[in-house]
Amino acid sequence: MAGAPKRVVDRIKAALKQFVPVLQAQRDRDVSEADTVTLVKDLMSSMLGFDKYAELTSEHAIRGTYCDLAVKLDGKLRLLVEVKAIGIQLTDRHAKQAIDYAANQGVDWVVLTNSIQWRLYRVVFAKPIDAKLASEFDMLTVNVRSKDDVERLYLLSREGFQRSALQEYAERQAATSRFLVASLLLNDDDVVAVIRRELRKITDMLVDCHAIKQVLRHEVIKREALEGPEAADAERLVLRAAKAGRAVRANGDKAVAEVMAPESEQSEVSNP
Repeated sequence: MAGAPKRVVDRIKAALKQFVPVLQAQRDRDVSEADTVTLVKDLMSSMLGFDKYAELTSEHAIRGTYCDLAVKLDGKLRLLVEVKAIGIQLTDRHAKQAIDYAANQGVDWVVLTNSIQWRLYRVVFAKPIDAKLASEFDMLTVNVRSKDDVERLYLLSREGFQRSALQEYAERQAATSRFLVASLLLNDDDVVAVIRRELRKITDMLVDCHAIKQVLRHEVIKREALEGPEAADAERLVLRAAKAGRAVRANGDKAVAEVMAPESEQSEVSNP
């Protein structure tokens, strides 16, 4: 993922310095949800760069009910924000309503926050609708010297949305998911062949590929990475890629064979 621009990093650092004591004071006062919404809106404007009046909409109406905040860029709904009072400990259950809102509007991302804790969810448009926790952080423990901490905030910034940073982040997460890695280990013959070759180097034994797969499935890979819809999707992706790879290699072998064939055989091929 491309790094956050320096001006964005500087803005985030300056806003953190300003808002940390405010957050601590508001937490000590245990302010109401309405006051927390105001605080979140100020944070999203000062720290994340959104226009408080043009791009942050309060009490966004969806099917007769409301979401606390919505982010609109160029007239398009990009993010829904569900806010709870600053003293409430957040749980996935609190995000359900906002996720339902997002599903109704075709919005990919939802934030659940109490102004200190921030949880970012990616909406999964399946049946039933689901959501995956993509990132979380605590404003009071964010380390401005940590590149990872600053990047988490950048993902939610106006500039991050403009540069599709969240989409790139989601794709990077998917590319290193435990389901995909587990499926590669079990279903890609080239990967198994590499393991077989390395085992022979170490042990001087030529182990059967089926035996390697059995050990991977039953003793190495956690069961949770091999079961469920995400595991099935990963397996389909790996098998499809493997099939495409075999087709490419087969076509390449055929082309090489034609090039290497004697001239008389090439004439027979071209003039049956």
